[in-house]
Amino acid sequence: MSKLAARIGPTPGSNFEDEKVEKPKLDHRLVRRLFAFVGPYKGLLGLAILLLLLTSLIDLAFPLLVARGIDDYIRPGDMDGLVRLSWIYLGLLAVSYAIRYAHLYFTQLLGQRIMHDMRGEIFAHLQRLHIGYFDRNPVGRVMTRLTSDVETLNQLFTSGIVSIFGDVVTLVGITFVLFYLDVQLALVTMTVVPLLFISSIVFRSKVRRAFAEVRIQVAKINAFLQENLSGISLVHLFNRQSRHAEQFDEHNADHRDAYLRTVWYYSVFFPVVTFLESAATALILWYGGGRYIQEAVTLGALVAFIEYSARFFRPIRDLSERYNVLQGAMASSERIFELLDTEPKIVSPKPSEAVTAPRSGASPPREAATGQVEFTDVRFSYVPGEDVLRGISFRVRPGESVALVGHTGAGKTTITALLARFYDVDSGAVSIDGINVREWDLGELRRRIGIVQQESFLFSGGLTLNVGLRSGLPEDRVAWALETVGADHLLARLQSGDSVDVGERGGLLSAGERQLVSFARALAHDPPILLLDEATANVDTETEQRIRHALQALLRGRTSLVVAHRLSTIKHVDRILVLHKGRLAEEGTHEELLARNGIYARYYDLEYRGQEEPVS
Repeated sequence: MSKLAARIGPTPGSNFEDEKVEKPKLDHRLVRRLFAFVGPYKGLLGLAILLLLLTSLIDLAFPLLVARGIDDYIRPGDMDGLVRLSWIYLGLLAVSYAIRYAHLYFTQLLGQRIMHDMRGEIFAHLQRLHIGYFDRNPVGRVMTRLTSDVETLNQLFTSGIVSIFGDVVTLVGITFVLFYLDVQLALVTMTVVPLLFISSIVFRSKVRRAFAEVRIQVAKINAFLQENLSGISLVHLFNRQSRHAEQFDEHNADHRDAYLRTVWYYSVFFPVVTFLESAATALILWYGGGRYIQEAVTLGALVAFIEYSARFFRPIRDLSERYNVLQGAMASSERIFELLDTEPKIVSPKPSEAVTAPRSGASPPREAATGQVEFTDVRFSYVPGEDVLRGISFRVRPGESVALVGHTGAGKTTITALLARFYDVDSGAVSIDGINVREWDLGELRRRIGIVQQESFLFSGGLTLNVGLRSGLPEDRVAWALETVGADHLLARLQSGDSVDVGERGGLLSAGERQLVSFARALAHDPPILLLDEATANVDTETEQRIRHALQALLRGRTSLVVAHRLSTIKHVDRILVLHKGRLAEEGTHEELLARNGIYARYYDLEYRGQEEPVS
């Protein structure tokens, strides 16, 4: 892939790091890890298996009761004995149904508890993963791990591995009873078994690959849907409905074709099993009928043979399905554990080594206030070999406001991301209050930073939730933050008892209102450092006027890094850093940089000169 293609990225609708269809394997390491989730529920698993074994053993008795009824009561005409036998039959049937009910309930309970634990662990792990992981993995695919793949494992525990014990006991029990009733007839009946096992082996080898393909196509559909629905406004704006519908049809057709391949294999396999079952019945009637005529076997035994033959093929058919469930579970568990094995690249130091407050003497005495920021020869790249920052060094004193300007891709937003430690530098160091950000406890580090981004994200719920995301924030503090940023109408609704549900992603608020809530969220916790990343880009002129004066007061005495192109955001800052091609090209006040007649002056000429409110 060329560097240009790598930078542009995948084509629309693609799934970035496409998964490959591989032959699922019964990996004993995966099995051990899966059963680690069963550990807390071993008693429940043992009870489910015991109930299933009891059901299988009871079911073996029914054909024998039928044989005894025919030979001992129907042929001799013993009506009283037949009635007693019928009551025994009905009693065993009732016991069998009661045990089946209990088995189904406890098996489902086992599966749901395991899935609850597994989903919780996966979600907790996702919360710990670094931002870069989600840059490379579509959200839809990650959601598939948490939903579809986990549900596949649910099938393993509810209708797969537990049921295998019952199927095996049934097969062994039926085989024993058949040879007990008549060895020769049992051998004749078993002549179809080799053909049955050959068919099962061929079926399994074909269908497991088809099932793996189905799982991959489901992940692709989820990824495409998540991306398409998240950008639905752009779809409408650029009239992409028909094109996206075509792309979805392609993914949908791939999923349909993959699933139909599994259907085709099943449609071939099950008629083969049915044919072999019928062939076994025909052999019993032919050979067993001859032996009955020769009085070598009783009529009851012959009927029992036919009944056992039907029951013998059922678990074999079920075992093939259980095997496919097992194969699907192996494929799903491999993807789930691959996710769980992904180590977060951004982690806090050990509790004994993590910094939770500035060390004594970390900053010079004249800078006793907190909020000092320093970058020392920082190099960073999102794609190896393509540096975004090339040896950036600067220092921001506590309480100083500094603007970052430069062309798109110069590294302005990257600097704010490195300061909040969303990513780690490739080389060099980023420090706060004289301490490398890698030494800070992540929670404490980010409590010291307030961020307002260009695209503000709000969670579904009320204003109190979105402004006070960190726990322990009183409602009066939320009201203060809203009042400070000039969100008067939202504050009035909040004080009137209106929860102000902002909707999904804040869709029930205007872009300016969402940005005001983001300002309030950053300020509510009174952080010593503020990062404003194009923070007023989505705010209209009237709203900007309301928050401009508040910002002047709020930025005073608080360290702030302001990423912006608009003059209203940067004209009162203490210093301006000009980034160019990943390097710090110029540094100074607005007047100093204009006087230098360099890169900043050209930016000013191109973007600012001639505006109604020039910089003074």
